[in-house]
Amino acid sequence: MGARALHPRRWGARLTCLPVLALPLAAACSKPIDVKASLQVTNVSSGWYDDGIVAGKNKLVPSITFTLKNVSTEPISSVQLNLQFRRVGETDDWDTAYLRGIGPEGLAPGAETASITVRAKLGYTSEEPRAEMFQHRLWVDATVRLFAKHGSQQWTNLGDFPVKRILLTAQ
Repeated sequence: MGARALHPRRWGARLTCLPVLALPLAAACSKPIDVKASLQVTNVSSGWYDDGIVAGKNKLVPSITFTLKNVSTEPISSVQLNLQFRRVGETDDWDTAYLRGIGPEGLAPGAETASITVRAKLGYTSEEPRAEMFQHRLWVDATVRLFAKHGSQQWTNLGDFPVKRILLTAQ
């Protein structure tokens, strides 16, 4: 026949070693971190971004810029962010954004990320000049709720930030 017969005992012994070797690796990869205690939101600025002209009207959208600082003694990697834009007095999200806050390369203890800017897609449109839109009787201010999570952990609220009534333009 020429083909070697497979011996279940030999393969069984080899396969039972694999899970034992993989356990330390899996434990190291899934080490949970306390996101709230390990990350600090710093350098926060916000305002209403001039999103140009849409259907002949000026459009302003809420915008927030911030950095994340690793205040723990261990490197942190793979942190996802969820930002919820809400109009003041409302409980439903006006808009949301999901993004990577810290990639697999990680963030060393004491280090900060580059500036992260997130803008909502939804906002206000008006034929009025942009600077006058803030005084409109129907204007409602907005806030941003910033959530983070590491791996498959639950989302943790890192803070609520008001969107300032200032006009932001492209730089």
